[in-house]
Parts: sequence; structure tokens; C-alpha cells
Amino acid sequence: MPVQQKILIVDDEANLRVTLSMVLRRGGYGVAQAGDAAAALELLKMHVFDLALLDLGLPDMSGIELLRLIRQSHPDLPVIMLTGNATLDSAIQAIRQGARDYILKPIEPEYILLRLKEVLQENQQPQRRRELVRKIQDLMGELNDLDSGNSTTPGELQALSPADPNRLLRVGRLTLDLHTRHCFLNGQFVQIPPSSFDYLTVLARHSPAEVSFETLVYEAQGYRVSRVEAGEMARWQIHELRKALEADSSRPTMLITVRNVGYRLVA
Repeated sequence: MPVQQKILIVDDEANLRVTLSMVLRRGGYGVAQAGDAAAALELLKMHVFDLALLDLGLPDMSGIELLRLIRQSHPDLPVIMLTGNATLDSAIQAIRQGARDYILKPIEPEYILLRLKEVLQENQQPQRRRELVRKIQDLMGELNDLDSGNSTTPGELQALSPADPNRLLRVGRLTLDLHTRHCFLNGQFVQIPPSSFDYLTVLARHSPAEVSFETLVYEAQGYRVSRVEAGEMARWQIHELRKALEADSSRPTMLITVRNVGYRLVA
């Protein structure tokens, strides 16, 4: 019988801890809870955990500060940050300090179980590989500090994620995290419907060039259809994207219609 993997939940919201615990236990995991950083550090001294879910905002210290302490004492423990108010800066800071990922509240049970499984599988790689990855992260961090005078840029997040060097896609004011499928406009998180995110990614990769209806649908969904059919399929997705990204969706300035051809992104 396989050994049950154990997860530490650190969050000051009691209801969220209870809900997450139920979801994880149903998923086959053992769970321990902490409402603040002090309690989390005590649990880490007494027990061995396979992964920690860590809230960005805690009552006795910031989640980033606690993450830093955890990385010092438990360098091989994977940590996923939880946040209700994500910004690009907070995401970069968390990843730079060693977090494997960040998940937005409210948390979808299916999504968090999927991410836990993926991260835990990644963490089963040989010890030597993990050591090399950490050394690469440290060296890249030092190089970026020297080059930028300690300033943090989205490029650092890409450099500090050697397992996925193409994680960030940035076009002007728009940044797409292809790992978490999160969108940031001017550094602020913007909720994008999952299917529409694929269309936005295609437009961003081609930006500022125009993308035909057929190409847009094929690269976003894998379908080869006629221009008329592609136009109909893309129209709704662009409508959803404009609602999320444009100041006035009836007068778009980012997602531009190219008449009888397709769309282009100007960010």
C-alpha cells in the first residue's frame, strides 16, 4: 500500500482551511493545518510534509517571509502560494523566492488537486537534479541582480523557472502566464475565461500582426474550418476578451477587427 502524501495548509481563513482539508482528504492526501506562520513553523519541526499550501497574507508575517524561512530550513519542500489578490509583482516575488506556483482564490477543487499531483510528481526527480535546478536559480538571480541593480522584472520569473523557460508571454501592457493561464494587464490580474485565454495567447504570439479567422481557430482549438465558420467561432471569444480587457468593449483599442480577415492584438 503506497505511503499517504501529507500536505500542510497555512491560511488564516478557518473556513478555507476546513474546505481545502476536505477536498485534499477526499483526494487521498493527509492534511495538517496552521492559521499563522508561527504554527506552521512548529508543525514543520514536528512532521515531514510532501507539499505546503501557503497564503500570501498571514497575521503574524507575510507569506513571502514565511516562504523564505521554509526554503532555508526545508529546501526540497515544494510550496504553492494562495492569494486572493494576485498581481504580477506578487507572482514574480513568490516564484523568485522558490514557490512552485501560485493559485488564485476562490480555489477550484479539481484544479488544486491537478496542480498538487503535477507538482508532487515533479518533486520525485532525483536529488541531484533538484540541487542543480536550485543552483541555476541562485545563479540566475545573482546575474539579474547585477544587471538590474536588484530590480525585479517579468524576465526574471522566466529565468528563474528553468523547467519551463517560456512560462511568460509579454506583449506591451499585457502579460500571460502560460503555466497558470493567468492574465495581467498593467500588472493587475484580469479574469479571462479558459477557452478565451487560448485565443488571447494566439493573438499575443502574433502581435501586432493580424491573425486570420482560420489561423486563430486552428491554433487556439485545433480545428480546421472554413473562413465563415472560423469567423463565427472566433467572434464570441473576442467578445469575451473585449469585455475583460477593454475600457469600452464597444470601442476596442487592443483587440482590433481586421475586416473580412480576422483580428490583431495591440497592447
